[in-house]
Amino acid sequence: MRTVLRSVPSDRPATASSALPRRAPLPAHHPDPVLDVVVPVYNEENDLEPCVRRLHAHLGETFPYAFRITIADNASTDATPRIAARLAAELPGTDWIRLAEKGRGRALHTAWSRSRAPVLAYLDVDLSTDLAALLPLVAPLISGHSDIAIGTRLARGSRVVRGPKREIISRCYNGLLRGTLAVGFSDAQCGFKAVRRDVAERLLPLVEDREWFFDTELLVIAERAGLRIHEVPVDWVDDPDSRVHILATALADLRGMARIGGALARGGLPLSALRRSGGDLAGELPSGLAGQVVRFAAVGAASTLCHLLLYTVLRPATGAQAANALALLASAIANTAANRRVTFGVRGRGGALRHHLKGLAAFLIGLALTSGSLALLHHTAPGAGHGAELMTLVVANLAATLLRFLLFRAWVFPARLTTGPSAP
Repeated sequence: MRTVLRSVPSDRPATASSALPRRAPLPAHHPDPVLDVVVPVYNEENDLEPCVRRLHAHLGETFPYAFRITIADNASTDATPRIAARLAAELPGTDWIRLAEKGRGRALHTAWSRSRAPVLAYLDVDLSTDLAALLPLVAPLISGHSDIAIGTRLARGSRVVRGPKREIISRCYNGLLRGTLAVGFSDAQCGFKAVRRDVAERLLPLVEDREWFFDTELLVIAERAGLRIHEVPVDWVDDPDSRVHILATALADLRGMARIGGALARGGLPLSALRRSGGDLAGELPSGLAGQVVRFAAVGAASTLCHLLLYTVLRPATGAQAANALALLASAIANTAANRRVTFGVRGRGGALRHHLKGLAAFLIGLALTSGSLALLHHTAPGAGHGAELMTLVVANLAATLLRFLLFRAWVFPARLTTGPSAP
């Protein structure tokens, strides 16, 4: 089959010195693909052909729908473009594009933007991830159950072979994401992901990064919008010939985290346009840290007032410590329920018991702070009156409220939210 090249749009304007991306079109008789698997490459003349042939054979044997493999060559300077063109000519359902600039995110953004397949995926050319996980990865997207699917090397059931250096870096990076951006997905950088095209069309314009942070930014935005993210434990073997420059990539990722964190705190992303429509939502996260702080403070003020009133009523009959414990328990239950609905937008009964149990754990921390403050007051000022006790409880409650907000945001009501299924 003869290969014919034509230009397709890039994710950025072409200059006089940079060629537009090029592709080899599929034959006219080839059925429309349900799945488009993108393989981003840069100077992969040794690994490209065995990877694509193995992937093509696997899909031909196991995938029940029409598929396309798109080789996305971003500015290779070796024989990669010639190999890609030859594979596109030889293997039915194989395509290729060439970009004039490097960047994995740029390659994926361009390839996914021009594809018309209902499900878009990508995997690394080294095939570190076992291809047996590919069908479980895309099946929830084909059915319409989920919006995005990711392979994870950090979940129970994953089997991973890699050195301690890469293992520590990966776990630290994902831990940092959970601690700073309160994400719920477990593995941001595994090179094995898929997304529904209708979701990608709304997500891609919001993703600024065109390099290694592309994956993380896309997932953070999707999760904050309440889209459903499906995780698949994978078998993964580290490629010792990885081209990733760890230090430069880590610094770029930190800059990306600061940028996306600032945008979310300012409420600068149109997340409401991304949220799933239809069905009863089990949860919907209000956008913007500032709005959450205001709502949490309002709920906290009401809870503190409730706590002080109950303490005043119970104090004569039970004593200071017992009155504080009972009043704080009652106000904590009401506080968790109110924050669940008002601050973090979680509706429905799904996960309610788990949320209240975690809220009680946060209550125990608050109890330790307030009870400890009362004990310290009585130890240092044995004759302190009721007014001093109330002032002490107010200050202790402020500290407990701040800590409880951090716990609620990162642990009790993390950004990972579940929505009702859409129609297939």
